[in-house]
Amino acid sequence: MLRSATVLRRLTVALAALLAVSVASPAAQARTEPKAPKQFVALSDVDSTIIQEMRYPTRHNFVGRPINGYRQPICILTRTAARALHDVQRKLLRRGYSLKVYDCYRPQRAVNDFVKWAEDPKATQMKAEFYPRVDKSRLFADGYIAEKSGHSRGSTMDLTVVKLPARPTLPYHPGQRLVPCYAPRSERFPDNSIDMGTGFDCFDTLAHTLDPRIKGAQHANRLLLKHAMEAAGFVNLAEEWWHYTYKPETFPNTYFDFPVSRASLSGRR
Repeated sequence: MLRSATVLRRLTVALAALLAVSVASPAAQARTEPKAPKQFVALSDVDSTIIQEMRYPTRHNFVGRPINGYRQPICILTRTAARALHDVQRKLLRRGYSLKVYDCYRPQRAVNDFVKWAEDPKATQMKAEFYPRVDKSRLFADGYIAEKSGHSRGSTMDLTVVKLPARPTLPYHPGQRLVPCYAPRSERFPDNSIDMGTGFDCFDTLAHTLDPRIKGAQHANRLLLKHAMEAAGFVNLAEEWWHYTYKPETFPNTYFDFPVSRASLSGRR
């Protein structure tokens, strides 16, 4: 009887240990997450004056919900890209403007989330704002969604320019009436940036940086951003006025998957 009780106790202890491993605490799971290499920094640690309005941890984006991998609304970049962005900001501040970032480093799991969403024909709750003239079945063919993104390499960001003093951007409320991203500024979502002709993440040819239909002040505003960024070594993606990559990239061929959070920057290799 004593021996049987001892065996039972040992089995109970072993089972408890197995459960502890299989149902790890959130802290234990966090320790197993990939960390950012030491070449990555939080943008605010390099330049705290650049405005951050990170869209993908929120519901105000083309998917309509927080995106997988965005744990905190912070901008993370390679150090070289962040320093170059600081140089752009210093020059714009002297002219009464500030940069504002919408997205920076993007983990591969977020890109996978975009791909999964794009494959679901029923998930169209944000179509009226972000892609009113594009059939969702065309998102891959037209290049709006891809299985890899330069953002995952850490030197690409989406950004705009804000006139100082910056007015607060009104909050987005899920369920509110959506207006096409290419509508006149007075009608579309009230972003506090200068008028670029479309909103951020507008899946439309009007978002092409040098689209000839964009004229006057809107065209001049796009060139203000373009010239300031190019002078510091950034290259624009012609199809998106907000999309820039610092060259040469620190990691030109590596797509990272650490979460967007301060924790990803601690205890790094």
